[in-house]
Amino acid sequence: MRWSGQRRDATAEEALPGLELGEVAAVPGHLRTVRAPEFAGLVFHEVIAKSALNKVPGQSSMPFSWTINPYRGCSHACVYCFARGSHRYLEFDAGRDFDSQVVVKVNVAEVLGRELARPSWERERVALGTNTDPYQRAEGRYRLMPGIIEALARSGTPMSILTKGTLLRRDLPLLAEARHRVPIALAMSIAVGDPELQQSIEPGTPTTRARLDTVAAAREAGFEVDVFLMPVLPHLTDSAAHLNGLLRDIRDAGASSVLYGALHLRSHVKPWFFAWLEREYPELLPAYRRLYPGSASRAPQAYRMELAARIRPLIRRFGLERERRSTAEELGREAARRPVEFAALDAPGAPAPTLF
Repeated sequence: MRWSGQRRDATAEEALPGLELGEVAAVPGHLRTVRAPEFAGLVFHEVIAKSALNKVPGQSSMPFSWTINPYRGCSHACVYCFARGSHRYLEFDAGRDFDSQVVVKVNVAEVLGRELARPSWERERVALGTNTDPYQRAEGRYRLMPGIIEALARSGTPMSILTKGTLLRRDLPLLAEARHRVPIALAMSIAVGDPELQQSIEPGTPTTRARLDTVAAAREAGFEVDVFLMPVLPHLTDSAAHLNGLLRDIRDAGASSVLYGALHLRSHVKPWFFAWLEREYPELLPAYRRLYPGSASRAPQAYRMELAARIRPLIRRFGLERERRSTAEELGREAARRPVEFAALDAPGAPAPTLF
């Protein structure tokens, strides 16, 4: 699907930036474009979804078969986010548009309910948070997750949720009730302990402290919560002192385990990330160019081995390593090992992902 136009009956306030009303044909599925005063800087494009469930390719080694993405684009605006490339399928850019132009599938719970009611549905595991965050700021306005959770639980479908959003706390009672009917795995993404750096590189996210408090709240509600310490940023968050302090805080919040992974810079993310680095930490540019030269997206093996030697003993020391892998841990391990497949983003020759 492409953003080839707008509704001809839209008001001037609803117009997409840079487009004149009536210039082009209507967008299939597009209801309206909303700018809400309480969400300054964000534009919500409400659409009618044709489907809710996205099938994971059969050759994938992911520990789940289906995903749900109620939103496209993400106001968390994490500079390093590997999902940025998915916005290009909407003819938005992977930079500022990804952060501010959020597509909202307003009927996703209704469509999901119909899909789950099909006789062919085999109640395979469904993952949320594999592309953009289901608990980003838009969820405070649209409240799509309660309907999704209820539909999955009602159908007997196991689910996992990965998020940076503290709005998860709103749904903990609902999730606790749903847990009596289906397996539920929760994971929180927490990668940066330094408050100033965290707000610079993840400007739209809740603070690290707020996320730690959410882990504690979920633990109090009876959930085991895994933490994804991803990405570890070379020369910024990979020191023993930083990792020790962050892992201690994660342990104290009651997390069950930690999965980690070094920064992965896909081609569509690298220019955005390097522009941020040049603005905020120009002295690190030479080091990053050595680590991620040319089209390289992964840090070299030598760096990854060095990081492993530093962080794994700390994970063991704080009791955040487990032999039995939960759903969320499996997801995290695969995300670190296969970030391109995990994001389902523009592999050479691959078709655009199903969006609507």
